[in-house]
Amino acid sequence: MIPASEYQNRRASFLSKMQEGSMAILFAGVAKTCSADEFYPFEVNRNFFYLTGIDQEDSVLVLIKADGEEREYLLVSPFDPVKEKWYGKKLTLEEAAVISGIRNVVLNTALASRVESTLSGNFSDFSPIRRVYLDMEEEHKIAQGMYMEDYRKNLLALSPTLEIYNAYEMIVELRQVKSPNEIAELRAAIEVTKIGIASAMAKIQPGAYEYEVANEFHRVINDNSGYQGTAFPTILASGVHTTCLHYPTPTDRIKAGDLVLMDLGSRHGYYCADVSRTVPADGVFSDLQKTIYTIVLGANKAVAAFARPGRTIKELQDFTIEYLASECLDKKLIKTKEEIKEYYFHGVSHHIGLDTHDPGDPKRSKPLVPGNVISNEPGLYFKELGIGVRIEDDLLITQNGCEVLTKDIMKEIVDIESFYKYRQH
Repeated sequence: MIPASEYQNRRASFLSKMQEGSMAILFAGVAKTCSADEFYPFEVNRNFFYLTGIDQEDSVLVLIKADGEEREYLLVSPFDPVKEKWYGKKLTLEEAAVISGIRNVVLNTALASRVESTLSGNFSDFSPIRRVYLDMEEEHKIAQGMYMEDYRKNLLALSPTLEIYNAYEMIVELRQVKSPNEIAELRAAIEVTKIGIASAMAKIQPGAYEYEVANEFHRVINDNSGYQGTAFPTILASGVHTTCLHYPTPTDRIKAGDLVLMDLGSRHGYYCADVSRTVPADGVFSDLQKTIYTIVLGANKAVAAFARPGRTIKELQDFTIEYLASECLDKKLIKTKEEIKEYYFHGVSHHIGLDTHDPGDPKRSKPLVPGNVISNEPGLYFKELGIGVRIEDDLLITQNGCEVLTKDIMKEIVDIESFYKYRQH
């Protein structure tokens, strides 16, 4: 669990990046419409959550940096006895203050007047504010019928000379280096994922449906995480479907001779595990499957040895391509190194945190630093052979290299085959 003091420190870091004479207005968001009067489950905006720890829609964080002062306000929904009967309890002002460490917690009905008075300087403790930071994340819905772009236009209509800055990159930069508390949350998510994978593996056999294996993973992780759910939609593919990167419809039966690819993860306090494992439906790899699996496993281990502070994700990708191409060429799986792009067509790494794909440098050229948590997911996908293999671990970048956070989730051929041999007895 992240303590309130850490949220206070995060806001202090963000405030240090804000210009003098500015205000930040950050929203938790609201649930998006699914169809008719049905809504998707609410998912809090992760940048808002990162700065507050508040997981409740219609909440707003206002930060002011002006006249040599810094001030924080958290705005939450008022108590509504009718809505509570339908949708459950909301946080009290006192509860929100304890979680976030923000002393000034008020009702969100005060947002419009508070923003207007701060911008104009009327009925405000500060000189008129001329700069506002908003989280302009695409598709960020902040109220029913209103997205962030709508709100930005409303502010400009209220104050045409206002300078509006995007806070998204500022917060994302803070999120990339994980604190010890965040790493503890990730370890907890990984531990639950490990338990879920073992239980899912035990369900894998010829004749089972792909979704039965996925359902077993979902059941077990919820039993062991207090119903915190998956980090992302589970990918559970068998046979030729293992060559589809994000196979969406796990409705086929697993057949004898198939490989089964699992890309899945639990979450803990919104921190995400992201793990892939590939196992044989029969409990034993064929010779060809073993050859391809061994190449991918070798790449996985080589990337972990290569990853360290100062390297970039682009360098990890280039390293992976060279490794896979050389090994596939050596094993006569391809005729030229250039062919590798037909059988390995995704990135080897991305940042992991409050999002499974934590926002990072889109050019992948920023040097890694201690505290970064990234994926390590080489793969090979031979559709004509019906063989796809991906092995994904989560790496914590340390002072001298990296720690494989998912090292206890089995991936060695001997361990996988022993697991199924033991199950049969």
